[in-house]
Amino acid sequence: MTLFNKFRGLTTWAILILVVVLFPSAVKSQTLTYIDNDADYILELPSPKWRTVTVSGIVRTSTEFRYGDEGLVQLRIRKELVDAGVTPADLIQLQQRFDRVSLVGYMKGKVESFEGQLNGTRYPYEYVTAGKPMAGLIYYLQANNRIVYRIEFTGPADELRILTNQTEFIAQSFRLK
Repeated sequence: MTLFNKFRGLTTWAILILVVVLFPSAVKSQTLTYIDNDADYILELPSPKWRTVTVSGIVRTSTEFRYGDEGLVQLRIRKELVDAGVTPADLIQLQQRFDRVSLVGYMKGKVESFEGQLNGTRYPYEYVTAGKPMAGLIYYLQANNRIVYRIEFTGPADELRILTNQTEFIAQSFRLK
């Protein structure tokens, strides 16, 4: 490789870095804002690979999100009405008890506090389905003393790990209208 080709390669990288630093809106343009018309939340999806899927239910239709062409990683959002004083940490304890008896190969991860537009707690776990390692990641975000939002990602363990930055970005962007 000649000195000229090395210099041209470095110049290309330098320009790319400058664009990202000086024009973050160009990079941000990859994000999509999702506003739920039936619910009261807004979130940012960091990649066009996230797509919305309408799911018909008995009581109402809801929106879920799937990542990629195969849609193996899923995102579901639920609004939970809780008794006054019930915290996201309390909800995680209940969920862990349920997961321990209902999921084959269940292993809980480290529960951590979470800060975003809404604060709460983050709960990762792993399990096995049809002999394949799967994972879940639930964010319980406190809206007020009676409402907690459950943001749940599930999918193949290796794929969910790859999407860690995106799941974190989505949970941090989640906000009320």
